[in-house]
Amino acid sequence: MIKPTVPVNEEARLRALKDLKILDTDQEERFDRVTRIARRMFNVAISLVTLIDEDRQFFKSKQGIEPRVLPRDTSFCGHTINNNDLLIINDTQTDERFFDNPFVLNDPNIRFYAGYPLVLPEALSIGTLCIADTKPRHFSYEDQQLLKDLGALVEQEIQSIQLATIDDLTKISNRRGFLSLAEHTFNMCKKNALPISIILFDLDKFKQINDFYGHHEGDLVLNMFAKTLLNVFKDADVIGRLGGDEFVVMISDSGESNNAVVLKYLADEINQVNTDSNKPYNISYSAGIVNYSSDTHQTVESMIEDADRAMYQQKKQQR
Repeated sequence: MIKPTVPVNEEARLRALKDLKILDTDQEERFDRVTRIARRMFNVAISLVTLIDEDRQFFKSKQGIEPRVLPRDTSFCGHTINNNDLLIINDTQTDERFFDNPFVLNDPNIRFYAGYPLVLPEALSIGTLCIADTKPRHFSYEDQQLLKDLGALVEQEIQSIQLATIDDLTKISNRRGFLSLAEHTFNMCKKNALPISIILFDLDKFKQINDFYGHHEGDLVLNMFAKTLLNVFKDADVIGRLGGDEFVVMISDSGESNNAVVLKYLADEINQVNTDSNKPYNISYSAGIVNYSSDTHQTVESMIEDADRAMYQQKKQQR
C-alpha cells in the first residue's frame, strides 16, 4: 500500500477546510441528495462526500458505509486531492497503490473507485465526491462527465457556505464566520477552564491610503495585514475581518505575558512588511486587548465591544 502524499499547499488547505466549519457536523440534505443520486446513477455500493482533515477523512455525506471517520493514510480520497482531475481505479487489485489496502482486502472490499476532487476558488482541494464498488468495472467517458457534473454541484454548495462566512477580499473569516468559530472556541475554553483573550485591530490612516493612492492600494494593505495575522497567530486562534479596516483575533489558553510576546512579534513582522514592500506609505495599526477567565459571563459580542473600547483608548493615547 502506498500512502497518499501531502499536498504542497497543505497548511492553506487545512486552514480553508477548518474555516468552513463543516468538519464533524451532521449530514445535510443538500449533500445527501447528491450522494443518493450518484449511488443510484452509477449503481455502486458506496457514495461519499469526503473531507480530508490532517490525519483522517470525514464523511460529510455517506451512502453504503457505516463509519463517519476513517484514517487518511489508508484513504483513496487522500490520493484524489492531489489530482487536478478524476482519480479512477477500475480494479484496485491491479493497482500498486491499493492492491493491499485494508479496505480492499477487508470490508468494504473495494474493487472499483472513482473520485472527483472538491476544489475551492483558491485552488485548494479539501475533499472529494467519490463512488466505490465491490467489483471491478469500466468507467466510460460519459460516466466521467456525469461524476464531474455531480462534483460541481457539491462544490457549489461548499462555496455557498464559504461565501456566507469568508471575507471575499482577504479570504479570512468575515464577521459572521468569526462569530461562529469564536463561539465554538469560547465554549471549548469554558469546558476546559482555559483563559480567553480578544484583540481588536484597527488600521491607522487607512482612509488616507485609499484617498491618496486608490482603493487598489487599500485592498493590498488589507490583504497584507490579514496575511501577516495568519503568519503570526496559531492555527488554533480564530482570526477575522469584522469589516472595513477592523480585524479581530480570539486567543485561547494564553496568558497576558504570552500575548505581549505575540503582539511584539506582530509589530516586528509588520515593520518587515513595510520594509519589503517599499511603498510610499507604512501599514500601522492600533490594537485593543482584553483578557478573560473561563468563568466569564461575557458573550463573544460583548468581548469584542470591550476590545473595541480598549483599542480606541490606545488611539487616544497615541494622539
